[in-house]
Amino acid sequence: MKKNLLSGVKPTGRPHIGNYFGAMKQFVDLQDGRGQASDSYDCHLFVADYHALNLIQDAEQMRQLTLDLVLDYLAIGLDPKKSIIFKQSDVPAHTELAWIFDTIVTMPYLMRAHAYKDAEAKNKEINVGTFNYPVLMAADILLYDTDVVPVGQDQKQHVEYARDIALKFNHIFKSETFKLPEPIILESVATVPGIDGRKMSKSYNNTIPLFATREEIQKAVMAIVTDSGGPEAGGVPTNVFVMHKLFKSEAELKPLYETNAGKYKILKEALVEDIDAFIKPLRERREKLASDVKNVIKVLEDGANNANIKANAKLLEAKKAIGVI
Repeated sequence: MKKNLLSGVKPTGRPHIGNYFGAMKQFVDLQDGRGQASDSYDCHLFVADYHALNLIQDAEQMRQLTLDLVLDYLAIGLDPKKSIIFKQSDVPAHTELAWIFDTIVTMPYLMRAHAYKDAEAKNKEINVGTFNYPVLMAADILLYDTDVVPVGQDQKQHVEYARDIALKFNHIFKSETFKLPEPIILESVATVPGIDGRKMSKSYNNTIPLFATREEIQKAVMAIVTDSGGPEAGGVPTNVFVMHKLFKSEAELKPLYETNAGKYKILKEALVEDIDAFIKPLRERREKLASDVKNVIKVLEDGANNANIKANAKLLEAKKAIGVI
C-alpha cells in the first residue's frame, strides 16, 4: 500500500536554481519513486495561498503567482496523473479544521514557533495569521492521513507541531482520528551558492532564475564572484566550480578546470553552456504550458476535486469526534 506524502509551497515569485536543487527536484523524485526515499507515494502538493496571504495582499498578484507556481512545477515534471495538485483555498476543510485545532492549542505553545520568534526578534507587528501559522499547517498535513512530509532540517518543527496537535486531539476526544506524520529530512539537498558566494536567495539578489533566458544566464554567470583561494585552489574559481557541479560530475569537470586553470572567462562560458543546456528544455516546456492556461486551471480543478474527497472524509471524522455531528 502506498504511503501518503504531502507538501505545500507558497506562491512567492520566480524560482531560481537554488529552489530547484533545494526542494523542487526532490518533489518530482519522490513522486517518481527516486532519490533517498525510494518508497512509492500518493503525493499531494498544494499551493499554500492562504499561508501566502500573510505576505501577498494583492488579488491580481496572488492569482498570477499561483498560476506561475503551478506552471513551474508542471514544467519540471510534476505529473497530475501521479500527484494531486491543488490550491489550499479550494479545500475549505483546511481552515475549518484549523479552527477546531485552535480551540485546543495554547498561545504559549505557539510562541515557540520559529516564524513567530523571528518576527518578534525583528520587532515586527505580528498578525494573527503569522502567529497561527503552525495550526493551519497542522490542518494541512493531518487532513490527508499524511505519512511523510519532505522538509529541510530547518523545517522539521512544522511536522513536530502537526504530531503534537494530532496527539492532543486524539487524547482529548478519546479517538484515533489523526495519524502521526513523519518528516523526510532531505539530507542530500545542496546549498546552492549565489553569484556572490552566499546562499542563493532572492533577498540577496544573487540568483539565477530557473527558467532564465540565455541572456539572463550569461549576465548572471559572468557576474559570479571569482575566488581561487578555497578548497579547490590552484587557479580554480571556487564559486564557479561549486555551481558547475550541480550540472556535471566532478569527473567530467576535472579536465576542463585543470586545462583552464586561472582562465576564469573560459570556465564561466563553459558554465553558461551547461546551465543553458539544462534550463532550455524546462524553459521551452513552461512556455508551451503557459500557452494553454485552461489546461493548468483544469489541473487545479481536478486536484481540488480529489483533495476535497479525502479532506472532507477526514473532517467528518473530526467533527464526529468533537460531537458537532
